[in-house]
Amino acid sequence: MSTTKTYGISGMTCNGCRTNVEKKLNEVPGIKAAVKLETGEAEITADENISTPELQAKLDELGGAYKISEDKNHATAPAEHPKEESPSGQYICPMFCEGEDKIYHEPGRCPVCGMFLRPVEKVQKPDPHAKHQHGHAHAHGKPVASASNAGKYYCPMMCEGDKVYDKFGSCPVCGMNLEKIPEMTVKVEYTCPMHPEIVQDHPGNCPICGMDLVPNQVTEEEDQHYKDLLKKFWISVACTLPIFILSMGDMLPGQPISKIIPYQFNAWIQLILTIPVVFYTCWMFFERAWTSFKTWNLNMFSLIGLGAAAAFIFSLLALFFPQIFPAELKGHHGEVHLYFESAAVILTLVLLGQVMEAKAHSKTNSAIKELIKLSPAEAIVVVDGKDKKVSIHDVKLGDILRVRAGDKVPVDGIVEEGNTSIDESMITGEPIPVEKAPEDKVIGGTINGNHEILIKAEKVGSETLLSQIIQLVNTASRSQPPIQKLTDKVSKIFVPTVIVIAIITFIAWSASAVPNSTAMAFSNLLAVLIVACPCALGLATPMSVMVGIGKGAKNGILIKNSEALEKLEKADVLIVDKTGTITSGKPSVSEVVSGNPKFQEKDILQIAASVNKNSTHPLAQAMLDKAKEEGSQLLDVVQFENIAGKGVKGNIHHMNVLLGTPRLMKEQNIVLDKSQEQQIEELQKKGNSVSVLAIDGQFAGLVAAFDALKDSSIEAIKKFQDEGIEVHMFTGDNQNTAEIVAKQAGIKHVQASLLPEDKLNGIKKIQAEGKKVIMVGDGINDAPALTQADIGIAMGTGTDVAIQSAEITLVKGDLKAVHKAYKLSKMMLRNIKQNLGFAFLYNVIGIPIAAGILYPSFGILMSPMIAAAAMSLSSVSVIVNSLRLNNSSLD
Repeated sequence: MSTTKTYGISGMTCNGCRTNVEKKLNEVPGIKAAVKLETGEAEITADENISTPELQAKLDELGGAYKISEDKNHATAPAEHPKEESPSGQYICPMFCEGEDKIYHEPGRCPVCGMFLRPVEKVQKPDPHAKHQHGHAHAHGKPVASASNAGKYYCPMMCEGDKVYDKFGSCPVCGMNLEKIPEMTVKVEYTCPMHPEIVQDHPGNCPICGMDLVPNQVTEEEDQHYKDLLKKFWISVACTLPIFILSMGDMLPGQPISKIIPYQFNAWIQLILTIPVVFYTCWMFFERAWTSFKTWNLNMFSLIGLGAAAAFIFSLLALFFPQIFPAELKGHHGEVHLYFESAAVILTLVLLGQVMEAKAHSKTNSAIKELIKLSPAEAIVVVDGKDKKVSIHDVKLGDILRVRAGDKVPVDGIVEEGNTSIDESMITGEPIPVEKAPEDKVIGGTINGNHEILIKAEKVGSETLLSQIIQLVNTASRSQPPIQKLTDKVSKIFVPTVIVIAIITFIAWSASAVPNSTAMAFSNLLAVLIVACPCALGLATPMSVMVGIGKGAKNGILIKNSEALEKLEKADVLIVDKTGTITSGKPSVSEVVSGNPKFQEKDILQIAASVNKNSTHPLAQAMLDKAKEEGSQLLDVVQFENIAGKGVKGNIHHMNVLLGTPRLMKEQNIVLDKSQEQQIEELQKKGNSVSVLAIDGQFAGLVAAFDALKDSSIEAIKKFQDEGIEVHMFTGDNQNTAEIVAKQAGIKHVQASLLPEDKLNGIKKIQAEGKKVIMVGDGINDAPALTQADIGIAMGTGTDVAIQSAEITLVKGDLKAVHKAYKLSKMMLRNIKQNLGFAFLYNVIGIPIAAGILYPSFGILMSPMIAAAAMSLSSVSVIVNSLRLNNSSLD
C-alpha cells in the first residue's frame, strides 16, 4: 500500500530549481514526487519506505545545491526577500525572464521563474553568455527584441541561448537558417509635400516654403535572403532539368538521347551544368552537413550532403578514371553510369524546401509590422493652451494630448476633457464603439469617434498596451522551435547506419580474393552511398505537403507552411474567439418591445431605424437592416444630432425622438419604472445590446441587438468534440453574453472579459499540461494568442494582423473549414508516412545489393542502370501516392 510523506527542500530559488528537483526525485523507482517552491516542500508518494539518504543521493546529482529533510520546518521555504524600494517605482526580474524591457510597477515575484523582483536601479544588464548559478540561461534562451538587437539574427532552435548574430547565415551548431529579430517601433521621415528633398526625422516646417512637414512611414526593403534563395533556386532548376533529361532520357524506348548526343559529350555537359548547383546554389547544404558531422548533430542535411557528395565524386571518378571500375559496373561500350542527375535533383529539391521556408519566415514578422503601423507617428501636445505637433517618441508621461475626431489615440491615457466614442475593436475584438467621458481610460492605437477630446498620457513607449501586444507576438513567435521532421529523426539512425555499412563493404571487398579488389571495394562503397542518396526521401515530405497545401487552397484553407499541417494533427484542445469566429461579428436585431399602447413593435422599429439612418454605429446598421427586411418605410428626420457614444436624437413629424443607452435616458431625465429596468436587464443577460426609445420625453420601447452564431459553428464544434478534442471559448466580451453564446454553441469551457495577454496566458496554462492547442480568432486582440498556440488559425474575414499571426487562414471565415484543415492534416501526415515507407523500402532492398550481398551466390552487382531505374521507381511511387490526396474528401 502506498504512503504519502512531506519532506523539506532547501536551496531552491526559482521555478527552474523546482523543476530540476521534482524531475530528479521522480527518477527514483517507485515514487511520485510533487515539489512546491512557495513552501519549499516535496510531497512524495511511495509504494514502500524510501530512505532520506537515498533521496539526498539523487539530489546530489544536481551538484549538491539542494538538501532534503524529513523535518519540513527546517530551512525549507525560500527565504523572504528583504523589501527593496525602487526610487522610480519600477522593478525587474534579475533573471530577465521576460527580457530587459519588461518592467513591473509593484514588488513581488517573477511570474516565469518565481524569483523576487528587484529595483531596476540595482540590476545590471545581463552578460549574453552568463549563466544562473544553477545553470539556467538568462532569459531562458529567448532573445528579446529591443533597440539594441532589432535587425540582428538568432537561431530558432536557441542552440546558443540568447546569442544574436550581426549577419544572416547558418547556426554554427545545428546548421539551421538564422532568423531576423524585427524592429519594434515605426520608422518615420518628415518631408515637405512641395519640396521632397527636405527630409528629417522630426516634425517641423519646411525651411524653403514654411509648410508643415508631412510624416511618411519608411518602407522596409524586401527580405534579401529570400530573394537570394529564389534566384539560386531558378538557377538550379535551369541547370537540373537538362541534366535530368540527358541522364534519364535513355530510359525511354530506343534510347533517343544516346543516338543524338555521344556519351562523352553528354557526360561533359552534365558536369558543366552540375558545377553551379554543387558549388554555388547549394553549397550551403554541404557546409551544414559538415557542421552536423563536426557537432555530431546528424539531421537531414547530413544525409543530403553525404549522398550528393558521394554521387558527385563517383561521377567525377567515372568520367575521368573509368579504368579503375570493374567490368561489372560498366555498360556495353565500357562507360560507367554517371550520377550527376542524382546530386543535382536532390539538391534542387532541398533548395525548393528552403525557399518555401524563407518565404514563410519573411512573413513571420508581418504581424508585428502591421501592429506597428497601428500606432500613429505623431501626437498633438497641448502646452500653455497651444497645440504643438511632436513625434510619438517625444510624448512624455503626464503630457496633455489633443485627439481630434477620427484620429488615432496616440498613447494609453485618461480622458481629461470631452466626451466621445472610441472604436476599440482592434483590442477587444468587439464591433461596438465604447463611450468615453472624463476619467475614462483610452488605449493607444484605437480610433476616436466624432468628438475631440483631451487626454493625459499615462503609458508611453514600450509600456503602452499596443507595445505590449507587439512584444507578446514577437516573443511567442520565437518561443516555438520548428517541428522536428520525421526524416530528421530517422536520419540520426539512418546516416550512421549507412556509413557503417559502406565501411564494412569497403573492408570486406578489400579483403576478398576477387581481381581488382581495392577498386571493387571503392566502387561498392560509393555505390552504397549513392543508393542511399535520398531522392525519394527528399520527395516524401515536400510532395505530400505541396499536394496537401493545394488541396487546402481549393477548400478555402490557406496554409503558410508545412509545419502547420504537421502540428495540427496532434492537437488536443481547440480554442475559439467569440466575435467574428463562432458569431458573425455583426449585431442584428433580436427583439423589439413596445412600451406605449400607441405604438406597435413595427412602429418602434420604424422610428428607431429612421432616426438612425444618418448614424454609422453598428447597432444603427442592425436596425436599418431589420427595417429593410420587414419592408418599413424610413421617415424624414430633421434636427438630427449624434450624441457620441450614447445615442441619437431628432424630430420626426411632430415627434421629438431620443434613442440610446439607458445611461442616456437617465441623463435626459427620461423616467423608467422598475419593470422596464428589469426588462432591459433580462435582455442584457441574454447577451443583447439594448437601445431605449423615448418619444416626447416618455419611454416608448426597446430595441435589442444580438451578435448571432454562424450556422456552421455548432456543427463544426460538435465534430471536434466527437473526435475527443476539448473546445474552449476565450473572449473579451462580458460573462453573460459569453455564457449564452457558449451554451448555444455547445461549448463547456468559457473564459470571458479577457485581454490579449489573458488569452495568451490561458493558452500557456493549457500547454503546460502537455496539451497541443489550436487557436482560432479574427481580431488584433487574438494576435498574441494565435502566435503562442501550437497552431494558429485566422478567419479571412478578420484583421490583417490576425491573419499574419496565424499559420492557417480560412478564406470564408467558416469554422467548418477548421475541421476540414484538421482532417487534411491527418490525411497528409498519413500520406507522408506512406511515402517514407516507400523510400526506406527502396533503401532496405537497394543498399545490401549495392554492397554486393548477391555477388558471392549469383555474381550480381548493382548495375548503374538498374539503380537509376529503381531510384526513379521509388520517386515515382512517392509522387503517385502523394497525388492520391487530391481525390480525398474533407467533408
